[in-house]
Amino acid sequence: MAKVEIDKSICIGCGACMATCPDVFEMDEDGLAKVKNDEINDDVKLACDCCPVGAIKINEEN
Repeated sequence: MAKVEIDKSICIGCGACMATCPDVFEMDEDGLAKVKNDEINDDVKLACDCCPVGAIKINEEN
């Protein structure tokens, strides 16, 4: 099952992911993105592509 992951060590908290896919992403208390729902859909893939620092990954688990 695929899982959405955010590398908080490179996240800059720009909010592009949350703006693109608010059902899956939100900002945490530190102002960085976090996953609130692991649902993989086209908007998640778009958010992954739109992240300016490449902090969002879709981990395909077998």
